[in-house]
Amino acid sequence: MTSSEHTPNSETPAAQNEPDAFFVPLGLNAQGNEVFSTTRRTVSLWAPTMQHGAPPSALLVRALERVAPREDVRVSRVVVELLGPVPISDIEVRSWVDRPGANIELVVAELWARSPDRVDRDGVVRAGVERAVARGTAWRMTTVDTSSESHQADASLKPLSEGTSHNWGGMWKSGYLDNIEIFALTELGGNGPGQVWARPTPALVLGEEMTPLERLFSIADIANGIGAKLDLNRWTFLNTDLTVHIFRVPEGEWVGISAETSTGPDGFAMSAGVLHDERGPIGRIAQTVLVRPRP
Repeated sequence: MTSSEHTPNSETPAAQNEPDAFFVPLGLNAQGNEVFSTTRRTVSLWAPTMQHGAPPSALLVRALERVAPREDVRVSRVVVELLGPVPISDIEVRSWVDRPGANIELVVAELWARSPDRVDRDGVVRAGVERAVARGTAWRMTTVDTSSESHQADASLKPLSEGTSHNWGGMWKSGYLDNIEIFALTELGGNGPGQVWARPTPALVLGEEMTPLERLFSIADIANGIGAKLDLNRWTFLNTDLTVHIFRVPEGEWVGISAETSTGPDGFAMSAGVLHDERGPIGRIAQTVLVRPRP
């Protein structure tokens, strides 16, 4: 298979009539912040009311790249904190420069959403409240030419042409997973790291082309699942964050992942992996994972 050949995944009926994007721009609110509607192409496998971690991570990176833009800097490290379930609802994006600097600056972005109205024990309807549901921070640093000293510490993945088309099935079905293409290089859930090539099929934001980092983060969060060894019928394993260090800006449409999850004895796990483009490694990812038995 070549990188231009692919077999699209079948979509869930709920997503077939959606715009071909994870998010649709709704313009600016009264505070001057961008607001987006969320399509069901973002839905997590853990619950139909929440987003998979990848689309909101990519939307945060979009904001981190755009806030107070400078031509002489690029993002070198991103931390995404998932502060709770990110709902399938309108999302407001807030961003700012937290620590300005001539050579190094820290930028922050948050996704805000309104929680659903609820009825208390007395039958009184309590209005939902606005809250931050995800936060991203990034170091942006000035660039200089170090091409003569380029070096990669991690081995490259096998090429995309050696992958086998992978379609999610059983409990591994969701709006988001049905909207990415996967070519597996290893048996997922088998011994050693899980290794895949993946790319999203929708746009991140309707009407926009993804930047290289937006594309990377529209996939990176699946590392936890790619490296998982747990039986999805017996366990849930949701990551609460992701930390990505990027030493080279990725190129092309495909994101390679080599990841494995280590599970401790008291309900927590750590997913760690290497991210690739078709030229080789571009960075590393780590995720904290909450492991719980299914009822």
